[in-house]
Amino acid sequence: MTDVVFDFIGSIFVFIGAVLCFGAAVALVRFPDVLGKMHAITKPQVLGIIFVSMGIGVSLRTWAAVGLCVLIIVLQLLTAPVSASLVSRSAYRSGLSDDQPLLVNHLAEDLEDAGFTHRD
Repeated sequence: MTDVVFDFIGSIFVFIGAVLCFGAAVALVRFPDVLGKMHAITKPQVLGIIFVSMGIGVSLRTWAAVGLCVLIIVLQLLTAPVSASLVSRSAYRSGLSDDQPLLVNHLAEDLEDAGFTHRD
């Protein structure tokens, strides 16, 4: 009986993760600008991978599978913010992002102090 419960919980986790990943893919196609697409990729995609990994760990119920799933989750949580930051900085520096609606632009101040001139 407990095997069926664990399999059901694991399948629910995998389904939630798949829905989140699908939502990220749809938002990637639908959002108009680089920063919106970056946000759509990093937030739900990371949560989707976490849910899929948790579902696999719960379904397989072996220490090797759980350890691998924990490693996947930790690496996603460490690399997704760094990649999002690098994408947003490169989009800003290449002029692909619209910075007019920003109230405060700390990146422009930091880049100006470093000698970078923004292309308009």
